[in-house]
Amino acid sequence: MNFPKFLLADNSQDNPDRIYIVHTQDPMFIVGFDIEDFNNEQNIMWMNSKPDSEDEIADLLVSAEEFLISELDNQEDIFED
Repeated sequence: MNFPKFLLADNSQDNPDRIYIVHTQDPMFIVGFDIEDFNNEQNIMWMNSKPDSEDEIADLLVSAEEFLISELDNQEDIFED
């Protein structure tokens, strides 16, 4: 069974203006950000070792943002039907 590479998460009771993306593969991390803008008030919690390469980190964040956009577009399609 394949597990998803990314998951969306929220903690709306404590942080209603933030959303989180969880990266489930190595290197595992959670990126939290302002619900209105992926790059606003962004913080990353590494659940295992942080990559040494800033380029790798940047690539992971681009992939996380692409996942977010794709998921939100898909949810819009679902709710339009």
